[in-house]
Amino acid sequence: MTTIQIFDPALCCSKGVCGVDVDQALVEFAADVDWLKKQGVTVERFNLAQQPQAFANHATIRDLLHAQGEVALPAILADGEVKHRGVPYPSRDQLAQWAGLTPATSIFTEQVAELAAIPLVTASSAPASSGCCGPTSAPAAGTPSKCC
Repeated sequence: MTTIQIFDPALCCSKGVCGVDVDQALVEFAADVDWLKKQGVTVERFNLAQQPQAFANHATIRDLLHAQGEVALPAILADGEVKHRGVPYPSRDQLAQWAGLTPATSIFTEQVAELAAIPLVTASSAPASSGCCGPTSAPAAGTPSKCC
């Protein structure tokens, strides 16, 4: 299975989704990362403010930062290969592709198509019944109903 490494710029917390003014892009990306993990993908995420040594120890990231500075962050690697750098954060479909998964929107589209193929039972197509709800026509006056 693929390993995805995310090298974030300096954020206030590990996911950047804290504080009063939360960036919606970070919220969506955090959800996408959680989705990846649920698919069994190994994800390592590093925050420059909290784990600067991880940036210094990783030759590819160190070289990227020397060449481009912090504008290269976030940098995302799949099995050691740089797949993305800089903002905006990548989409769930891009992450899925890099991890070797079916893109998330395709999975969703397939599920919708499967649901659409299920025939709906409407009142007019339902078989007539004389079960607990009684006969399909009203009982004659004075006849007790079959309802429970």
